[in-house]
Amino acid sequence: MENRTLGSLTVSALGLGCMGMSEFYGEGDERESLATINAFLDAGGSLLDTADMYGPFTNEKLVGKAIAGRREDAVIATKFGNERRDDGSWVGINGKPEYVRSACDASLQRLGVDHIDLYYQHRVDKTVPIEDTVGAMAELVQAGKVRHLGLSEAAPETIRRAHAVHRITALQTEYSLWEREPETKVFPVLEELGIGFVPYSPLGRGFLTGQLRSEEDFAENDFRRHSPRFQGENFKRNLELVDRVKELADQKQCTPGQLALAWLLAQGNHIVPIPGTKKRERLAENLGATAVVLSEQDLKRLDELAPAGSTAGARYPNMSSIDT
Repeated sequence: MENRTLGSLTVSALGLGCMGMSEFYGEGDERESLATINAFLDAGGSLLDTADMYGPFTNEKLVGKAIAGRREDAVIATKFGNERRDDGSWVGINGKPEYVRSACDASLQRLGVDHIDLYYQHRVDKTVPIEDTVGAMAELVQAGKVRHLGLSEAAPETIRRAHAVHRITALQTEYSLWEREPETKVFPVLEELGIGFVPYSPLGRGFLTGQLRSEEDFAENDFRRHSPRFQGENFKRNLELVDRVKELADQKQCTPGQLALAWLLAQGNHIVPIPGTKKRERLAENLGATAVVLSEQDLKRLDELAPAGSTAGARYPNMSSIDT
């Protein structure tokens, strides 16, 4: 797989989102998840994305187990800031400097590594100045515990203030054919400051694959059951968007998911999507997106099929945690 550069960090053109292996998308299978991570690395992938809150805490352990003996093949990205208890209950968003330090040490232990390649603030703590949070993150870089810093779901002004304290390597925010808000709000700032972009949920939480046709397709413990975009009339309207994308995918002789990922890759060499999966079969499909070539006419057609603002429903039931 070809590589791309996030700021000054070299990673594979596609990353692997590991969250669903442990939580949120129904039951996981540890053996298959470990095999999927290793298949990704075998294929030349490097960027593995996790967070302390996934599980909670178990996803980092899973990633650590998968990379044991092949640490040099992996670029580990993890996150802090969404604080949860061992029983899974929610504490809140925490960007206090003392928490930054303790969260990093705990992640290093769970991952079984001596440094984190890319350490994100998962959500911006609006009660703590971003300068204080990033200042503590910068201390981790100085201590050798972290190599690069990132933010997730941060607003343009927050990005500027953070970058003034320490270089921000990457911003991670939801972005896909059905979520295009970053194009106008944050892309100009990223280009100006030389910050890479990591779209999470690049397949619209699986919706853009065309495999989800009914609310009944979700397991009882699948969080998408509670997402506005997957409910009622919103679901029906969004299916129309997916069907339009599928028509072009059929013409390109690829899957809708591959087309959605190829579109993202075509938006710039500073963009590295992290499609999540917990199965080798889906991983192989996702990796196939790197071979899909889109012409200018194809890109124009996709803009017409899935214009900004065409998706029905909010991204989350409660958007208060998003820095805007």
